[in-house]
Amino acid sequence: MDISWYGHSCFRITERGQISIITDPFSTDIGLPELKLKGDVVTISHDENGHNNIEAIRGEPHIIAGPGEYEVGGVFISGIAMHYVEDDSIRWNVAYQFQYGDLTVMHLGDLSHIPNQSTVEALGEVNVLLIPVGGGNALPPSQAADVIAMIEPHYIVPMHYALPGLRVKLDPVDKFLKAVGVSKVQEEEMLRVTTGSLPEQPQVVVLQPRLDLE
Repeated sequence: MDISWYGHSCFRITERGQISIITDPFSTDIGLPELKLKGDVVTISHDENGHNNIEAIRGEPHIIAGPGEYEVGGVFISGIAMHYVEDDSIRWNVAYQFQYGDLTVMHLGDLSHIPNQSTVEALGEVNVLLIPVGGGNALPPSQAADVIAMIEPHYIVPMHYALPGLRVKLDPVDKFLKAVGVSKVQEEEMLRVTTGSLPEQPQVVVLQPRLDLE
C-alpha cells in the first residue's frame, strides 16, 4: 500500500490491483496549489472548503460523506461519527477507516477532541493513523499525542499543520514532534506499507506534501 500526502488533510491511498482513495480534497481558497488528482473514491470528513472540494478530483469517483459501512471494489470503508458537542453546538466530523486486505488506515478528519475509550476500542487494530496535529479546529499537538497513545498504531502520519502558503492558522509540525518526543524526523515522499514490515514500536513518518505533482 502506498500513501501520498498533498497537503492539509488530503491523501491518496493506493494498492496495486485495488481502488484508489482520495481523502478531504481542498479548495485553493485555503492557499495551497490546485489539486490534480484522480481517484476511485473520495471521502469527506466535514463540509468546509479545506476538506470538501469534490470537483478537484477528475473522473467519476464514488463520494462518501457520512457515517456508515461501505464496500467499494473489495475495499471496506467505515465512516465513524466523531462529533464534538460543546455549549449546545455540534462540530461535525467523520473519521474513516479503510481496510485493504490485512492493512488498515485510519483518517481522523478534523477530530477536535480525545474520543472515549469505547470508541477507540471499537476501531480495532490500526496500522496507519493519519492524524491532525496543528490545532485550529482540530487536535492541538498535546492532545494528538494522547490520541496516539490510545490507538497505538504502527505508523503515525501527521496532517493538518502549518505549510508555506496555507491561509489556515495552524501550529508547525515541530510542536507535535516535540510533544511525542521525536528528535530525529523520518521524512518520506511516500509511505509504503506492507504486512510483513510493520514496525514493532509506533513510528512517526512526516510526509513531504506533493504540492506540485499529479
